[in-house]
Amino acid sequence: MSANHPALTLFTELLVAAPSGREEWVAEIVRRKLEEWGYDCETDPAGNVLVRLAGSNPNAPTICYAAHMDEIGMVVTAIDENGDLRVDRSGGLYPWKMGEGPVEIIGDIVDADGPVIGVLSMGSTHGGVGDKAIEWKDVRVITGLSPAQLKDQGVRVGSTAVPIAAERGPVLFGPADDPLVAAWTFDDRMGVVALLRLLERLKWDGSQPVHPTLVAFTVHEEGGGQGAKIVADRERPDIFIAVDGCPIPPGTPLKLDGRPGIWSKDRLTHYDQRLVRSLMEAAERAGSELQPVVYDGAASDASLVAYAGGAYRVACFGHVRENSHGYEVARLSVFDAMLETLVAFVGMEV
Repeated sequence: MSANHPALTLFTELLVAAPSGREEWVAEIVRRKLEEWGYDCETDPAGNVLVRLAGSNPNAPTICYAAHMDEIGMVVTAIDENGDLRVDRSGGLYPWKMGEGPVEIIGDIVDADGPVIGVLSMGSTHGGVGDKAIEWKDVRVITGLSPAQLKDQGVRVGSTAVPIAAERGPVLFGPADDPLVAAWTFDDRMGVVALLRLLERLKWDGSQPVHPTLVAFTVHEEGGGQGAKIVADRERPDIFIAVDGCPIPPGTPLKLDGRPGIWSKDRLTHYDQRLVRSLMEAAERAGSELQPVVYDGAASDASLVAYAGGAYRVACFGHVRENSHGYEVARLSVFDAMLETLVAFVGMEV
C-alpha cells in the first residue's frame, strides 16, 4: 500500500478548507466526482449534496447514508489594531491540538490568490506563557495586515480559519505491509471518501442497493448536525446511517488494527441494535469485523437525527482513529474495510 491508495488520493483532493458554514469547496469537488461517474445529484438550500438510488425492493425501508463535509476550525472573535485576529473554536477544537503554524482565513472574498494566510501564535516562552495550559484567550493569528486591509479581503468578526492544506498530510508510517496513516483530521473527509467510493463501485459494477437509498453529504455537523437534521426532516428516511470516525477515549476497547468501529451508544442515544448487528454481519461477509464502542461524550449526525426524531432507526460506523480532533492516526487498511462493509450492507435487506 502507498500514498497512491484510492482512499488517500480522494482524501487529498478534498483537502480544501471546509469549516462549518463554508463547505462549498468540498461540495463542489463531491458534485464533480458524482457527475464524472454519471450520477444525477442535487444540492439543497442548506448546501447538502444528495444522490438518490432506486432499490431493487421498492417496498423496503428507505436508508439514508450520510457523511459530513465540514471540519473543526477557528472563528474570528475580534480584530486587534495591529491586524492580529483573536479566535475561538468552531466545533470541538482546542488550541493545544493545533500548535503554532500557518492557517487559512476564510473571509467573504476569496480571490485567485486564495485565502488570507496567517500564523497561529501562542506567545513567547521567554517570560510569557511558559508551561501553563493554553486557552483560546491566549491565542491570536498574526496576519501582517492592517484591519483595513483585512476588511478589503473580506476578513471580519465571524470569519473562520483552518490549517493550510500543506500542513495537513496525509503521512504514511509504520510497517510497510500494514501502514498507519496520519492527517490533520480525517473527520469527516474519510466518511465522504467512503461514500464516494461506494457510489463509484456501484456504478462500475452495475449494482443496485436492495433498499431505496439516499446518499447525503451534509453540512455543519460540527456545530450540531444541522445539515443532517434538515435532510432527515425533509426526506423522512426510515433508517439513517452516519459514516464517520470512531475516536479512542481512555477506557474504550478500540484498536488501530484495520477493523472499523461501530457506535452502540453515545451521549444522545442508544443506536438501533438490529442495525448494529446487521452492519457487523456485513463486515463479516466482507472479511472484516466491526469493533463496538460506547461513548459518553460524543455524538454523530445519526444520534443528532435520532434525538430530533428524524428517523426510526439509526447507526454510526467508520474508521477507528487516535488523536481525534487533531493530527489523527488510523490504520490504512481500515478504509478498504469500511468500503467493503458498505458494499456488503447495501446488498442486504435489513
